[in-house]
Parts: sequence; C-alpha cells; structure tokens
Amino acid sequence: MSDAPEVIHVRSGHGGRQARSWRREIVELAALFLAVGLAHLLATLLGHRDPGPVVLVGLGAALILGAALHKRLGRRPARRNPASLPVDGGAGAAMMLWRIRMRVVERPGRLATVAGAFGRLGCNILALHIAPTGSSAITPAGCDALDEFVIEAPPDLALGVLAQALTEAGGHDVVIVPAQVKDLTDPGVQALILAQRVGADPDRLPEAMAELLRVSQVEWRRPGDTVDEGAELNTTMVISVNPDRALLIRRPELPFTPTEAARAAALTAAARQARYTGTA
Repeated sequence: MSDAPEVIHVRSGHGGRQARSWRREIVELAALFLAVGLAHLLATLLGHRDPGPVVLVGLGAALILGAALHKRLGRRPARRNPASLPVDGGAGAAMMLWRIRMRVVERPGRLATVAGAFGRLGCNILALHIAPTGSSAITPAGCDALDEFVIEAPPDLALGVLAQALTEAGGHDVVIVPAQVKDLTDPGVQALILAQRVGADPDRLPEAMAELLRVSQVEWRRPGDTVDEGAELNTTMVISVNPDRALLIRRPELPFTPTEAARAAALTAAARQARYTGTA
C-alpha cells in the first residue's frame, strides 16, 4: 500500500517537468529566431536588401510574448462556475446528533420514503437499526417494525418540523432524543466487548449495562422490591442477576425494546457464568 503515494507523486512531478520543458524549448527556439534574424539584419544593414530578417525577428518576439502570456494565464486560478454547487456544501457548519426511534409498517418503499424526508430537511443518516416491536399483530397492510436512526441535522432544524416530516413519511410514535458519538458503535461489536469486560470482572456488570442500554444510572435492587408503577410503559426494566440481587434500569425518555431486553439478559448471563466459573 505504501507504493501508491509514490507512484502518484512521480507521475505528478513528471507532468510538471514536461510543462516546464515545453516552455523552455519554445523560448530557446524564439531565441534562435531572434539570433538568426539579428544576424541577417546586420548583414542587410551592410548592403543586402531582404525582408527575411524582419520576419524572423517578428516570429521570435511573437513566440517569446506567447510563452510569457501562457505562463501568466496558467498561474491564474480557475473561475468558479456560478451554476455549480460549492464543494464543501456547508460541511464546516456545526451539526446536531439526534437519535430517532419510530414504528413503521414494513412495506416496500416505506424506508425510502423516510430517507427522503431526512434528505429534504438536510439530515444525514449515520446509523440505522431495525427490530420487530414484538407486540404488533400481522395485518393485511404488513407488520410493524421499530426503526432507530442516528442522524446529523442542521442546528436550526426544529424538532417539531422533523417529527412532523417523519410522521407524514409513515412513521408512528416518533421519539427524538439527543445522541452521542458512541451511539454510532455497532451493537453487535459493543455487546461482545462488554461481554468480555464482565467476563473478566463480573462486578462491572452495572457499568457495562449502563453502556449497553445508553442509560445514566443502573441500581442494585432485591428481586422482591417494588418498582414505581407510575413510569411510562417499557421505560423501566428489572433483570434478575442472582436469587439475592437484581438490576433496576430506567430510561424515561426512550422505552426499551424487546431486542434491548434480550441483549441485557445475555450480558447478565455472561456475568453470571463468569461468577459461577470463578467460584467453582
């Protein structure tokens, strides 16, 4: 792979040398014309009559002038085509990261419609995960799926406008929350890394669980402890770790999905297995 830059560099330098050599040859030819013309002119002044010297001197001067003009024009920056878009496209402007979740009827072309809604608002899709909702019945129109996007959006885009556009594109129960760069990590890769972490140290399970589910706090509870029933549906999850302890996980702003519950159970099983193996 290290050869590629060298090849490009050599070819670029060779092209530059060719251009310089071409100009130098023109100047040398012009100088030759001038020299011959001046010699002939001198001979004419001594008594010979011939228009040749004037022609040679004129050609030499024209070639020198043309080479100088070509060199000057080559240094001018190319004019931008007013009809073309700027290359950067405003890439220097700060963008906002949002995590968007919505329920979508699985039908051909529906995802393309949603993507089009993002595009019209100047949003860029950075990540997409699709999971079954686990609770919707199959209907003649199709079955529901839960689509989760991580996007970057213009800072002046109102969330209400974004939510309305997604609803019109076929999204239901649209939820928009701030996202972080770590939300772009592939869930499968992240789950493997966290499983290795709790396998080496089962006591780090709450920390790993918080990272897996993107929550700020995970609490230890006893399996028999009551849980606040006033919380919104699927925003609280209790996972039994052993007969004496359980993990209480809350995420009020974004309900948990069945897929996330399965990942949490698998991570807990990895920590439980590591604890069992270590004490055996």
